[in-house]
Amino acid sequence: MNYNESAENYLETILILSKRLPVVRSVDVAAELNFKKSSVSVAMKNLREKKQITVTDAGFIYLTDAGREIAEMIYERHEFLTSWLTSLGVPQEIAGEDACRIEHVISPESFAAIRAFVSSRQ
Repeated sequence: MNYNESAENYLETILILSKRLPVVRSVDVAAELNFKKSSVSVAMKNLREKKQITVTDAGFIYLTDAGREIAEMIYERHEFLTSWLTSLGVPQEIAGEDACRIEHVISPESFAAIRAFVSSRQ
């Protein structure tokens, strides 16, 4: 499965915000990512066209099943990789930044192998 890294980041951000806020709007995504509202608007249009989000007339953003699947995959990778790198002694901030880069390029096979290896060592 090849996805666009930018789209994955937006979907992951929507997922994270939906856990924290009663509703997610473009302005929330822009604030979270420190992006311009216009950039987020274009990205939301692209995600709607890909059927990964829906946006209500009131501007509330919801992940579709397809969007949620991608967001949860990326979020799981991010959380796992951050935790793993931190356990290896990498400072939390650096571990989070590195995990954010790795989560988009690692193959499902390699991620599963790392997760299985780490689990077997615990």
